[in-house]
Amino acid sequence: MANHKSAKKRIRQTAKRNAANSYYHKTARNAVRKLRSVSTQKEATALLPSIESMLDKLTKKNIIHKNKAANLKSKLAKHVNSL
Repeated sequence: MANHKSAKKRIRQTAKRNAANSYYHKTARNAVRKLRSVSTQKEATALLPSIESMLDKLTKKNIIHKNKAANLKSKLAKHVNSL
C-alpha cells in the first residue's frame, strides 16, 4: 500500500480516470452495437456521424487505438452502405 501523500493521490487520480475511460469506452461499444442493429438506412445514416465523432474523441484521448477506430469506422460505413 502507498505510504506517501503523492502516491495516495496518484492512486485516487488513476482510479477516477480509469472509471471515466471505462464508461466512455463502454458507451461507444453500445453505440456501435446499436448502429449495427438498425435495419433502415435512413436511421443508420443519421447515427453514423455521431458514432464516428465519438470514436475520434476516444482516439484523441488514447482510450482506443487509432487503427481500431479506423477499422470500426470503415466497417460501420460499409454496413450502412449495404443496407
